[in-house]
Amino acid sequence: MTDAQGVSGAAHQNVAHDSAIKHVSGRAEYTDDIPEPHGTLHAYFGVSDVAHGRIKSMNLGPVRQAPGVVDVLTAEDIPGENDISPTGRHDEPVFPTETVEYHGQPLFAVVAETRDAARRAAVLAEVEYAPLPHALDPVSAKEAGMPMVTEPLKLERGQVQRGQADASRRIKGRMVVGGQDHMYLEGQIAFAMPGEDEDVIVHCSTQHPSEAQHMVAHVLGVPSNAVTVNVRRMGGGFGGKESQMNIFAAAAAVAAKKLNRPVKIRPDRDQDMSATGKRHDFVIDYDVAFDDDGHIHAVEGHFAARCGYSADLSGPVTDRALFHADNAYFYPHVRLTSCPQKTNTVSNTAFRGFGGPQGVIAAERMIEEIAYALGKDTLDIRKANFYGDEGRDLTPYHQKVEDNIIGRIVAELEESCDYQARRQAVIRDNASGGIIRRGIALTPVKFGISFTATHYNQAGSLIHIYNDGSIALNHGGTEMGQGLNTKVAQVVSDVFQVDFDRIKITRTTTEKVPNTSATAASSGSDLNGMAAKDAAEQIKARLIAFAAERWQTDPANVRFVANAVQIGDEVIPFPDFIRQAYMARIHLSAAGFYKTPNIHWDRAAGTGRPFYYYAYGAACSEVSVDTLTGEYRVERTDILHDVGRSLNPVIDKGQVEGAFIQGMGWLTTEELWWDDKGRLRTHAPSTYKIPLASDRPRIFNVALADWSENREMTIKRSKAVGEPPFMLGISVFEALSMAVASVADYRECPRLDAPATPERVLMAVERLKRGG
Repeated sequence: MTDAQGVSGAAHQNVAHDSAIKHVSGRAEYTDDIPEPHGTLHAYFGVSDVAHGRIKSMNLGPVRQAPGVVDVLTAEDIPGENDISPTGRHDEPVFPTETVEYHGQPLFAVVAETRDAARRAAVLAEVEYAPLPHALDPVSAKEAGMPMVTEPLKLERGQVQRGQADASRRIKGRMVVGGQDHMYLEGQIAFAMPGEDEDVIVHCSTQHPSEAQHMVAHVLGVPSNAVTVNVRRMGGGFGGKESQMNIFAAAAAVAAKKLNRPVKIRPDRDQDMSATGKRHDFVIDYDVAFDDDGHIHAVEGHFAARCGYSADLSGPVTDRALFHADNAYFYPHVRLTSCPQKTNTVSNTAFRGFGGPQGVIAAERMIEEIAYALGKDTLDIRKANFYGDEGRDLTPYHQKVEDNIIGRIVAELEESCDYQARRQAVIRDNASGGIIRRGIALTPVKFGISFTATHYNQAGSLIHIYNDGSIALNHGGTEMGQGLNTKVAQVVSDVFQVDFDRIKITRTTTEKVPNTSATAASSGSDLNGMAAKDAAEQIKARLIAFAAERWQTDPANVRFVANAVQIGDEVIPFPDFIRQAYMARIHLSAAGFYKTPNIHWDRAAGTGRPFYYYAYGAACSEVSVDTLTGEYRVERTDILHDVGRSLNPVIDKGQVEGAFIQGMGWLTTEELWWDDKGRLRTHAPSTYKIPLASDRPRIFNVALADWSENREMTIKRSKAVGEPPFMLGISVFEALSMAVASVADYRECPRLDAPATPERVLMAVERLKRGG
């Protein structure tokens, strides 16, 4: 039994991030802060300068002769497999041997006494290519006959042709949705330390230590137990360190083992952005049939993605785009298909939302099209098509929506943000015909939680209680600033009813918890929190049994109270009780495990229950647009988000705020641009614009739905928070669309492509002014 009174830092309390003070004071240690042992070498990649070509010759003599260079690694130096494909498709070499597939692809690694020497030498290679045709986007790649990187997916329910025939109206359109760079503050980095025999320790910034371990072992040709991967913390990840770390960890490990010296590799920001994957760009073709009341009858959608030269994680990313192409709306008849298209660009990868945002924005575009065609408020169309009761609760992948609270979320936000009165004020203001036009939009999100690869939905933990009563906590998740370690420690604090400060959170390491899943899919707290709870409950059960036997009482009379254990009327401080348990030889360590129940997915059939539950939210944003320049600003945003029964409200609120801003950036200022030679030209903060503090909404109100509680048995009835609020940034995009539409009296959907940069906004304004 437990008694939560008087415990500092237990679950559901506002607890500061465990590293917050270290972050702001500069004392938080990252991989690059690890002291370099004597003899440490530094590696750097030499990369291709063509988008597609056959390697005719590669003269590395000038590189080897450069000052400070110790060695140059190519494919010939790899003792194991020259492959780091995360899905086992053998389509992603560490270093290519015959063909270059994209501009900026690593060809070799220079190893030198200093990082500066390695960087300077890397550009001295003399490489001769036989140029080959290249295609940079999914449309031109398909026209050129390039293959898909993995098998496409089809989701289908009902009879689409019948639904289309029964509808009185039908709209077809195309939307281009841009990608996004992760722009993590800490770039990619790996630091490999050679050990005895086959052993190597790799310190790196990765969201997936077990995958890095397996890839390094694969490339070295050694078993996984010879490789240890350590992660104390990351300076941001957002999906960009789920699989993209593999090449850096592998190169550092190969060099360290070959030269028997520690090797660190840390690219500069330009190479980091050019050589690592991003959010997938999509070209979405949609066909929506509806009636005069705005009710959707049938939807058909085709989602073509720029995947890059190899599969990476494009299969599950494009799958999830289809999973979320309904957002919060019921489609009576639906057919959705994906096209994970190969292109001559860096392989795109995981990014917060994992394809879901691209699906959600397609749903919102169709809602927008219907509203403008009927002359109605987009919010009215949204509410008319929400998932509902029996008969209106089945997704395109045949999972029932059983926890639907989107109606309540939207209704509460609509009232609290005074949406109706503000919308009328916007319309009146725009009717005056001024240069500055305003827009307002309220958009929802329904986001499925779980890895769609069912086997990833598992986690482990390890807890030790030392005989002085202090607790060491380790789990398979990774901390990248999101507060995962804090939340998991709160769970353990809650089980033992001890103060948060009694628990030490140790670095993630493959030595302690094996076969971990990536910290991704918003599942970090769900999985690792439950695994830690399992370990803590095992120890607690032993302690209760010990107390019942020692004090000759019923186990029900043993209660864990604030920093103590109460046995009958006797209260024993926690450290004293633990000391007695230790003296009685009670095992004070446990390995915990958890696997998500009640999920299954048949990809071939396109049916199943891939998600354990859904998280919901809504945002209302208001913007002002200068129709002479296309420049705009966000005047106000109100958010109401569902996190179930929050483990840590202040951290969850921070996640909602950050996700919204990042989502807003994706759809407004963050533009990736390749020139006709296949060179990424937006490859540094000077050319790639993420939102600044000055870009945030002037008024920014964020609230959690404190009445919500997960109906599923998640950790403390909480819900995931990392990804779902990202899609609330769509409210800004939709508000911009309304402002643009006002120049033509809202007669036409502006059909903005994303990102809606000032240039695109201005062009849309001018097009509508011209009447087409």
